[in-house]
Amino acid sequence: MSLPHALLTSLAERPGSGSELAGRFDRSIGYFWQATHQQIYRELARLEAAGWVEAEPVEGARGGKRRFRILPPGREELRRWINERQDPPAIRDELMVRIRAEAVVGPTDLADELAAVAERHRDKLAAYLEIEARDFPNEPVSPERRLQHLVLKAGMAFERHRIAFCDEALAILKTPL
Repeated sequence: MSLPHALLTSLAERPGSGSELAGRFDRSIGYFWQATHQQIYRELARLEAAGWVEAEPVEGARGGKRRFRILPPGREELRRWINERQDPPAIRDELMVRIRAEAVVGPTDLADELAAVAERHRDKLAAYLEIEARDFPNEPVSPERRLQHLVLKAGMAFERHRIAFCDEALAILKTPL
C-alpha cells in the first residue's frame, strides 16, 4: 500500500483540509497505515500535481488553508490500485527475532518487554473497542459501513492475537526449567 492510496481513500470518504486529513489519519486510517503530518502535506501536493485531487481555498480561513477533494482521475487510480494483485505481506517483526534469540542465548529480561508489549496491545484494543462503541453502536446495514466495520474488527482481531501470543510467550518464559 502507499500513502497516496490511503489519502485518496480518505478523500473519497470525505473531502477535507490537510489538517483535517492528518487528524483523520490519527483517528482511523493511521491505525493501519502510518504517516506524519509532513508526509501527508507533501503527498497532497503530489496528488494535486498529478491531477488526482484539487484544492480550493477555505473561505475565511487564515494561512491559505485549502480543502482537498478527489477528482475522477483520482477515483480511477484508486479503482486501478484496488484491483491490483496483492501478495500476502512479508512478516518483518523484531519481536519474533528477539524471541528466537531468547531461545538460544536466554534467559534475559525479555519477559519484562513482552509484558510491556502485551500492555500496549491491550491499550490499542481498548481504543478500537471505544471506536467501535462510538462509530458502530448497531450492526451497520450499508455495505460501505459494514466494510469499514470489518476493517476495525480486523484490527481488533490482530490486537487480541498479539495479546494471546505475548501471554503464551510469557507463560513459556516463566516455566521453571
